[in-house]
Amino acid sequence: MACAICQTRRPRRHCPGVHGDICTICCGTEREVTVSCPLDCEYLRDARKHEKAPPLDDEQLPNRDIRVSEELLENNQELLEFLSRTLVSAALETPGVVDNDLRDTLAALIRTYRTLQTGIYYQTLPENAVAAKIFRAVETAVDGFRQEETKRLGMSKTRDADLLGLLVFLERLELDRNNGRPRGRAFLDLLRGLHAVSTGSASDSSSLVLPG
Repeated sequence: MACAICQTRRPRRHCPGVHGDICTICCGTEREVTVSCPLDCEYLRDARKHEKAPPLDDEQLPNRDIRVSEELLENNQELLEFLSRTLVSAALETPGVVDNDLRDTLAALIRTYRTLQTGIYYQTLPENAVAAKIFRAVETAVDGFRQEETKRLGMSKTRDADLLGLLVFLERLELDRNNGRPRGRAFLDLLRGLHAVSTGSASDSSSLVLPG
C-alpha cells in the first residue's frame, strides 16, 4: 500500500482530508495546501502548536490610520465578542471557507464602514462569492444587534466608529494568525476555539488580544 497523495512512500497515518492513509511527509507539506484539513484532525491540531506565522510588518498593515486601542476593546467587549462569534458562525455554515475568505470579508466591511465616516453609506461587497455571503451575514447580524440594543435601552449605543475599529482589530488578528497556506484556517480555528469555551458573558472577549 502506498501513500494516498504521493503514491510512493508508505503511509503512516490516516488523513480525514483525503479519506485515506498518507505518509508523514505529505501530511506536513500538503496540509492546508492541497488538502482541506478538518479542524478537529489530531495532526492538524498538533501542528498548530508548533506553527509560527511570519511576523507582521507594521509598515505593510492595511488601515494603519485607524487606531485600535486597549480602551476601544475594553469598552466594546460585548460587541467584539458578537462580531467574532458571527464571523465564526457564518464561516462554519459556508462550505469551503478559508482564512483568506475571512480576510476579504473583513476588508470589505471596513471599506463599507469607512464610507459611513463621511456621512455616506456605500456597501462594498467582496468579489469573492464566499466572502460576500459572510459579509451579508455579518451586516444582517449587526442590524439585528442594534435593533435588540434599541429595544433594551431605548436607543442604540453602538457607534459606527467603534464598529470600524473592531473590524480593523479582527483584520489585524487574521493577518497575525494566517499561516500563508492556501487552505489555511488558523484564524477561524482560533475564533472557534475561543467561542467553544465561551460562557456567553462579555468578559470572555478579553481572550482576544492585540497582535504583537
